Amino acid sequence: MAKVMTKSRSQEFKLHAPQAKRVSLVGTFNNWDIKANPAKKDSTGNWMLKVSLKPGKYEYKFYVDGSWINDPRCASAVYNPFGTQNSIVEIK
Repeated sequence: MAKVMTKSRSQEFKLHAPQAKRVSLVGTFNNWDIKANPAKKDSTGNWMLKVSLKPGKYEYKFYVDGSWINDPRCASAVYNPFGTQNSIVEIK
């Protein structure tokens, strides 16, 4: 019987925040660690990073200069225990 491998896929995340000094991607895929996935800023004020994720659904937010920000480009969200929402990304 052949073993089925679940391949990780590279997922790009982007946030337009030209005034921000520091942006991280935080979520269930990195145990909500604000230091695990720092983003890099380009010349137009977009913060970007790619994360390798296995198939599944993940909750996430951007951590911008000490504030939690939902992904404005993401239409899917779920309520969290803090009374706010987390963005959702699904990897097929």
